[in-house]
Amino acid sequence: MKKDNVYIGIDLGTSAVKLLAVAPGGDIVAEADETYSVSYPRSGWSEQNPADWMTAIERGIRSLGADPARVCGISVCGQMHGSVVLDANGEAVRPCILWNDGRTREETDYLNNVIGKEKLRELTGNIAFAGFTAPKLMWLRRNEPENFARIRKIMLPKDYVIYRLTGEVTSDMSDASGTLLFDVRRGEWSRGMCDICSVDPELLPAVKKSFEVSGYLSAEAAKILGLRAGIPVCAGAGDNAAAAVGTGAVGAGSCNISLGTSGTVFICKEGYIEGGDALHSFRHADGGYHLMGCMLSAASCNKWWTEDILHGDYAEEQSSMPEPGKAGIIFLPYMMGERSPHNDVDARSMFVGMRPDTTRGAMGLAVLEGVALGMRSQLERAGGAAEITRTRICGGGAKSALWRRIVASVIGVPVETVATEKGPAYGAALLAMTGCGEYASVKEACEACVRVSGVTEPDADLTAAYDRLYVIYDSIYPAMKKIFADMRGV
Repeated sequence: MKKDNVYIGIDLGTSAVKLLAVAPGGDIVAEADETYSVSYPRSGWSEQNPADWMTAIERGIRSLGADPARVCGISVCGQMHGSVVLDANGEAVRPCILWNDGRTREETDYLNNVIGKEKLRELTGNIAFAGFTAPKLMWLRRNEPENFARIRKIMLPKDYVIYRLTGEVTSDMSDASGTLLFDVRRGEWSRGMCDICSVDPELLPAVKKSFEVSGYLSAEAAKILGLRAGIPVCAGAGDNAAAAVGTGAVGAGSCNISLGTSGTVFICKEGYIEGGDALHSFRHADGGYHLMGCMLSAASCNKWWTEDILHGDYAEEQSSMPEPGKAGIIFLPYMMGERSPHNDVDARSMFVGMRPDTTRGAMGLAVLEGVALGMRSQLERAGGAAEITRTRICGGGAKSALWRRIVASVIGVPVETVATEKGPAYGAALLAMTGCGEYASVKEACEACVRVSGVTEPDADLTAAYDRLYVIYDSIYPAMKKIFADMRGV
């Protein structure tokens, strides 16, 4: 191990790219963030221009200021499920359809109800969700046949970045798991699923383990980024798997909760376990498996409430909140429809139970509690497969001590924070270290670099109060499901 070595982790997020330069042992040498825009062409649609990612990464790498001679490896993680399709010249055929895009209702219904969930599980290990890649490709074939006919390469967002850095067309098992074209149990693309979706398997990337080297920084990319050519670039991971690595949630029994734009519950498993209709069963970046539930809106709900509606800030709003469990109202956090546990693009957000004496502080508290209750609903539906005794936590929302207390009490287990909480980019850097030989395994890298800095214990009285509240919360969506569907297009 050479302490002067530096490894770059790149996290391609929904609204920004985060870059970290990390030394062996886990110390952060430099960091940078660059933003880009999201396009919403229609209600429920969400797209981005892949070229914008590369422009932001170029700015970010240069602003890191890392000594090119010290950079020994790069790894990229990022937003999952997006459909990046390239033509014969390696150019994007159209904007990338993002993970939170809800246009594929018909394709998802066809896959789940005509092909059937059992057949999908047989072929891929999972059922169809609107955000997955496969239904997006089916949508393209039906709605944009000219664009579909031009496709010569199909990849995920972070794989596009690696392609631009190295010229290699690769993916990793954790990210490929979320396409619904990948057989999670066998670790390979499913030809049967490709046939169902009219996708030529030859258009799909070669699949590697997350810590394997995908290729080497090309001379052209090196010149653009101000780095040296030939630096190993590792396959990386989907953002949630990378975030779990970044908090040390590796190995069977570990768990990580992410309170980011979306909200995830990530439970590490030794082997494949069916996730039912609520959770996904994917490969993990450590070489194992995981169960994952994803709420499409988590910290974004709090951002919407405090910034877009109240035009305030979280610290100011928190001071006006009543004690946890005393809001007197319930918030349903389905701002972009919902994936886990309901798999319903028509689902909507709502406050339930307001009275003339309801305050803005109570509404703000209800938003925090609604997100936490939504996470519990994923665990409840997974039953014994999702039993956990403690969890790590990350994401912007995890910085709030109040929100950590609420989450710990809602799910009833201790919540651990880590000393260096830099999200998926930190996990990506650890994957680069592993792939380049600094550590023998992802677990060894985590043991060397990740340290627990604090624990939030559940409050027994508050847990009892939330147990009662959860029963009411869990009854709201079934009661509103038909109304949500009737509001389609409104």
